[in-house]
Amino acid sequence: MGVAVQIAGSLLVLAGFICCQLGWMEAKSKNFLVLNLFGSGILAVDAFFGRQWGFLLLEGVWAAVSLASFARLVIAGVSVPRVKTPDE
Repeated sequence: MGVAVQIAGSLLVLAGFICCQLGWMEAKSKNFLVLNLFGSGILAVDAFFGRQWGFLLLEGVWAAVSLASFARLVIAGVSVPRVKTPDE
C-alpha cells in the first residue's frame, strides 16, 4: 500500500511539472497548484508515517507553499489565462 501511495503522490506532482514544461498550464494556475498540493501532501503524510524526516520537510514545505499560493489566488479571485498553443 505504501508504494502505491508514493507513486500516486509522485504522479500528481510530475503531472503538474510536465504540463507546465510543455506549456499546457501556467506555474501559477490553480490546476498546477492543486496538483502540487495534493501530490506533495500525500507524500508528506506518507513520509510522516514512515518517519522520513528529511522527505517530510521537503514535501511539507512544498505542500504549504502550494496551499498558500492557491489560497492567495482564490482570495484575490485571480484567474491565470490559459497558454495558447502554436496551433491557435
